[in-house]
Order: sequence, then C-alpha cells, then structure tokens
Amino acid sequence: MRLLIIGSLDGHMSSAGKLAIERGARVSHVEDIDTGLNALRSGQGADLIMIDIKSNIAKLITSLKTERFHIPVVACGIGNDTHGAVQAIKAGAKEYLPLPADNKLIAAVLEAVTEETASVVYRDPVMVRTMAMADQIASSDATILITGESGTGKEVMARHIHSKSRRASQKFVSINCAAIPEHLLESELFGHEKGAFTGAVARRIGKFEEADNGTLLLDEISEMHPSLQAKLLRAIQERVIDRVGGTTPVKVNIRLIATSNRNMEDAVRAGQFREDLYYRLNVVNIRLPALRERPNDIELLANYFIKKYSESNDVPVKKLADDARQKLLGHTWRGNVRELENTLHRAVLLASGPTISTDAILLNMTMPALGSVAVDNTLASNIPAKLVSATTPVEAAGNGAPMVGRTVADVERDLIIQTLHHCLGNRTHAANILGISIRTLRNKLKQYSDSGVPVPLSADNERAAL
Repeated sequence: MRLLIIGSLDGHMSSAGKLAIERGARVSHVEDIDTGLNALRSGQGADLIMIDIKSNIAKLITSLKTERFHIPVVACGIGNDTHGAVQAIKAGAKEYLPLPADNKLIAAVLEAVTEETASVVYRDPVMVRTMAMADQIASSDATILITGESGTGKEVMARHIHSKSRRASQKFVSINCAAIPEHLLESELFGHEKGAFTGAVARRIGKFEEADNGTLLLDEISEMHPSLQAKLLRAIQERVIDRVGGTTPVKVNIRLIATSNRNMEDAVRAGQFREDLYYRLNVVNIRLPALRERPNDIELLANYFIKKYSESNDVPVKKLADDARQKLLGHTWRGNVRELENTLHRAVLLASGPTISTDAILLNMTMPALGSVAVDNTLASNIPAKLVSATTPVEAAGNGAPMVGRTVADVERDLIIQTLHHCLGNRTHAANILGISIRTLRNKLKQYSDSGVPVPLSADNERAAL
C-alpha cells in the first residue's frame, strides 16, 4: 500500500508515517499540496493520502477530482479537533484521524480506507489446485487472465501473484476499466500532455508508466470499448505507449494481469472483444472457482472474517454457533466471498450473545426490525446518553412494512437509514455492512438530508451528518 503524506503537524505526521511503514505501507512525504499533486502527475502514485488538517483540503479534493486521481483522503489533526474534522469531511475527506496516532488506529484506517490485501484463505482441494497453479506461474512475466464470478476475489488473486513475483518490491497498480468513461480511459491508461484536451492542466503519467517495472492490473478488461482495444493491443505487444497529445513513444516494462467476470470467448464471438487481444491476454488463464464450488472453505473463511472484523471493531471474538454454521454451509452464495465477508461483518456487529447465532446471520441483505436486535453493550458502552434515541427503530421495509408498491429508491433509503441507526451513526461500520463505499454512503446521506429526511448523527454527536 502506497501512502502519500502532505504537511507536517509539528512532526506528528512523520510519526504516523513510521507507524504506517510498520504496517507494511510505502510512505512518501511532501510539504504542500502542489508538491503532492506534482508527485502524482509524475507517476509516483498513491493508494491513500493523509493531509494536515490545516492545509486547504477543499483545494486538494477539487484538484484530485479535476485531474481524475481516484485516491481517498484522510485528514489528520492534533487531538479531537471537532470543527476541523467537520470541515474536512464536508470538503470530501473520507475520515478524520486524530494525532498522535497509535498502531491500532493507523491499522484500522489503512484497512478501512484501502481494503488492500494479498492474503488468500483456503483449504478446499479445488482452491488448493488453483493456488498451486498461481504460485507456479507467479515468478514468470507471462500475462495472466483471471476469470471468475463477481466476488470470487480476482483482485486479491492478482495481488497475491504480484507478491510472489520477481517484481514484488515494485509497484502494483490497478485500474477498473468498467468504472471510467470511455473518453477518459485512454488518458488514464496512457497519460496525456499538458493541453492535450480541456482539463489537461499539466502532463499526467498514465497507469502503464506508473506501473513501470511492476505489475499492472486491468480489472474488468471485458468492459473496455472496442475502439480502445487496438491501442491496448499495441501496448501489450510492443510494451510501448503514446501519451494523449504526445509525439514521443514511451517504453514500459510491466507484468500485465487482467480480470473479467464474463465469458471472454462469448464476448469474442459476439464481436464485443478483439480476438487477437484476447489471445494476447490469455497466455495463462486462472479461473477462480465460485464459493459454492469450494464448500470446505466456507467455515474457514467465516472464522477468518469473524476474527478480522472483531479486531477492527474492538469487540470480543465470538465462536460461530452450530446453527449459524449450518446456515452458512447451506447458502448458495451468489455474491461469493464478498457476500460471505459482508455477512460475517454484519454478524460481528449484530451478535448479542456469547456466540454468533443464526439470528445474526442475515442473508441476501434481509434486515430484521431494529427493535428486535439487541445492540451489543461492547459497541454501545462509549456512546453518550443523549445519543440513545438514535437506536429507536424507524418505519421501514425491514421491520415488516410491505415492499410491494414502493419504489426501489424508497426501500434503499430505509435500509441505509436503518443500518446507520443500528451502527449508532458510525459511517464506516454502516458502509461495510451495506457493502458500499463510505463515499457512496455519504453522497446518499447528503441527498437524503437535502430532501428533508432526518439523518442520524455520527457517534461523537458533533460531526456533520454527511
């Protein structure tokens, strides 16, 4: 994980950087926003930015959006600077981190914001064979196509292969081809020169150059528009790219990994994907099995996620009750490992007894009436008395109200508000339970608040309800 620190905070930021390094992060430190932006434009790259709360955070967020740097920002200040935290969140920061920070807090922020891991948990024979193949080809520079259903862990596998490769000490850079509009994807991949198009305020290094000497992951490659596939083919064949608006070809040395949740051969036959590009990508194919094809991993993964989210939420690690275990083993897991992870994260937060029972295992996003769920005293022990009313149930589809005749938007709104009530206003917990990013959650909450819908306050009762 690459961390860019902007500002000093009287040396506390350096201390935070040292803690991040101890957690395995690669840290760069600059004094101001302009220097930080120039570092990003030059291809240094970052997975997370931590910035001094006294800096112009709104300027940084605006610049990142304008230049399409999709990097989460965490504001840092000395102590509990409530006003500064509110302003930082309003400006677009994902979180506020009080300094001096401790190891647990740094670890929680890095994990919650970046969700980066190269750890593959398995024991099922089907997955054992898959991992053996991945480890066997990891040390080569062969291009790899990882296929599998959504939620099977394709990016996790890509990171694992990188960690086992000769390029492990170099950068791992990823880009989601489905998440970027067609007219911007070329610039994201290959970079651009200043003035190449409206908004190109400076030279920008693309993902190919950023990943030089390391590994580049093209996530959901099958969603790339055919018009760009020819340029990608040349880059793969010749390891040469052209920046948008540039006149000089740039050589790159990368290991390429691509992923897709579609049947690529069907896409080729349908004329949606170039056949020559498909064969260039498919030098080695690793198919990740669906979770229902690796049943021996369900309990192992469940216990892994229970430990992970118990530690990150600072609650006791509880054992999985027999009825809950059977419920997990009998589910079809259409969302695969991602669905299982979200299910166990919810269970950790909802479990009120000595074990995680079947009542805490909510499948397919079914939510019980909040009045019937006992909030764990461990979670609620530090909540001020004036916030107790935040746990009062709201009338929503989850408490028995009929859903037929209601719009999807109304049901979604009720589910989000209800989940936030249950988490006592904690945005990070609610986003993880819902399986959405914290930015998406905040955008939804702002939309609801602007339309007059009451939004629960966050846990310290002082931060803005955004």
